Amino acid sequence: MPTTARPRRSVLYMPGSNPRALEKGRTLGADALILDLEDAVAPDAKEVARAQVCEAVGAGGYGHREIFIRINGLNTPWGHDDIVAAATSGADAVLLPKIESADMVRQAAAILQAAGAPDSLAIWCMMETPRGMLHAEEIADSTPRMGGFVMGTSDLAKDLYCAHTRDRLPMITSLGLCMLAARAAGIAILDGVYLDLDDSEGFEYACRQGVELGFDGKTLIHPKQLDAANTAFAPSEAEVAWSRKIIAAHAEAEKAGKGVLLVEGKLIENLHVESARRLVAMAEAIAKVA
Repeated sequence: MPTTARPRRSVLYMPGSNPRALEKGRTLGADALILDLEDAVAPDAKEVARAQVCEAVGAGGYGHREIFIRINGLNTPWGHDDIVAAATSGADAVLLPKIESADMVRQAAAILQAAGAPDSLAIWCMMETPRGMLHAEEIADSTPRMGGFVMGTSDLAKDLYCAHTRDRLPMITSLGLCMLAARAAGIAILDGVYLDLDDSEGFEYACRQGVELGFDGKTLIHPKQLDAANTAFAPSEAEVAWSRKIIAAHAEAEKAGKGVLLVEGKLIENLHVESARRLVAMAEAIAKVA
């Protein structure tokens, strides 16, 4: 499932055991919602949460928002029933936790197929363990259903015994390995969460860093983070204007049979035009859901 110009600037976790949250998700300015059956749900509420999430997704009303269902691991008492229920729920994607190998993904894909999942139902993977980082390439290429990676930086920091610093230097290698694997496979990749809800300046910095690293968007833990993420991961007006200028100038140069193009003194090559087209396509997709 190659990436398309689908906005994923803001991807908000919603606890599957909270009916009010599931309802509120229909009105929030998020590009996507992760309806969570795993970390956000206590063991004695797992089955109720599964039923509530599938009922909410089936009822619809989420509009343009991409809907993920994060299941429990297949090695837990709830994982198999979660993925079977998600298969025909109407969700856009199933998010698998703590993926460490291609075999884990293929096992999930086989269950989805047997449960009657449509071909359009994507598999996304939480990348949150050291072994997962080391196997990122094989995971990205494991199934035609693969839609993308979600970085689980909190669990990763715990397993690495590293500090969760402002610049995230202890995790840069892990982030880079997953970024390389995702882009090589043509799939999407989302940055991890920012936990300090009172540190708006720190969150904005984390979003800027995520953009610079190449992430498609950021996973969020609270609606108050939506606006900053949507702003940070959207092309600016200046970027869109420059991209349109490059595209137009390139078209004129092609008509004139020119191989070298200068725009405002800057040498423009085909790679710049390709990037410009991708940026404009994303800006247009965002405008449709704004």
